[in-house]
Amino acid sequence: MSAKTFFIQIYGCQANKSDAERLAAMYLDNGFVEAKDWQTCDELILVTCSIRKRAEDRVRAFLHKIQSYFQEEERIAPRVVFSGCMLHHGVERLHKMLPMVDEFMPTNKMAFAKRAVRKDKNHAFVPISTGCNSFCTFCIVPFARGREASRSKEDILEEVAQLAKDGYTEITLIGQNVNSWGLEKMGISSRKMMLRGDLKREDLPSNQSQYLNVEGTPPFVELLQAVSRFENIKIIRFISSNPWDFHDELIEEIARNPKIDRFVHLPVQSGSNSVLHRMNRGYTREDYLEVVRKLRAKVKDITLGTDIIVGFPGETDEEFADTLELAKEANWHVGFVNIYSPRPGTMSEKIYKDDVPYVVKKARWDALDQIINKDHLQERPKVV
Repeated sequence: MSAKTFFIQIYGCQANKSDAERLAAMYLDNGFVEAKDWQTCDELILVTCSIRKRAEDRVRAFLHKIQSYFQEEERIAPRVVFSGCMLHHGVERLHKMLPMVDEFMPTNKMAFAKRAVRKDKNHAFVPISTGCNSFCTFCIVPFARGREASRSKEDILEEVAQLAKDGYTEITLIGQNVNSWGLEKMGISSRKMMLRGDLKREDLPSNQSQYLNVEGTPPFVELLQAVSRFENIKIIRFISSNPWDFHDELIEEIARNPKIDRFVHLPVQSGSNSVLHRMNRGYTREDYLEVVRKLRAKVKDITLGTDIIVGFPGETDEEFADTLELAKEANWHVGFVNIYSPRPGTMSEKIYKDDVPYVVKKARWDALDQIINKDHLQERPKVV
């Protein structure tokens, strides 16, 4: 009897790619063989993304495509396993939305799995944390991946040691907020999220420094130093960062450590202080520009990227003009500009009206994309 086969369909970010590598190892360890495509597998695993409605629409469209394909071919469809961030909807609701799914598998169960199967033999993703404590009003991650949890330093270094032994020379440390790694284990800022139906923006815990009074070297900087000691590891990247935990010690470490890649992805989301407040980002445009100023002063060859959301609820022409001005001041080399769409269950979906017309959102997207990604004359950085 031949072994059963599996195929993994991946949507979204690097965290999902890392989860898929660990899922593949789990299936192989259970006696499965990887299929060449979804048409020929016995078990189909979807690692889904929920960052925007369009991402979820792609998953739904793919599932309907599968259903139609096997009905037309008059063949038995594969068993469908559903994972990733769309699980924030809850299993009961997903069963009604997607009756063709056979099993739901939370991703946080595999985030720190010991073994991963990687196609790339030079570069490896190494997850160092999962979940998030920030509760930005637009973001589904705390609901989809849970509260922030840091992987142990010993576990991370054990994986990096094996990667170095296996000939890997480049690694990317990944987490929703990598630079807060280890801080929640120090007992700093254990916050609870209120889930009342009558929430107001002022009820949310502020993100203005989740972790106060960090004494000595921040844990993430210590981790970077430890990873750098592996001789075979030549390039170290990390994603994603958040301005409120981008400590001066981290900037100093990037400046002095030649192994740390000079591309820093530092999401801003908006250039308007009032929009940042509604987003519960916890910093101002001035705070953000101060981090950028320090990075450029200390790291002469720094390359900066960012994420921006246009059309956030209530965004006025004046507020968007602030974002355009910030784009000119920050002078990013690359920007991922996204059109706002309300995510069910997030605070912005509960407390704000999605009142910016799509035609206005698209025009703002075009304007920002032109300034950041088309008018910029410098060579684009390599983004893994």
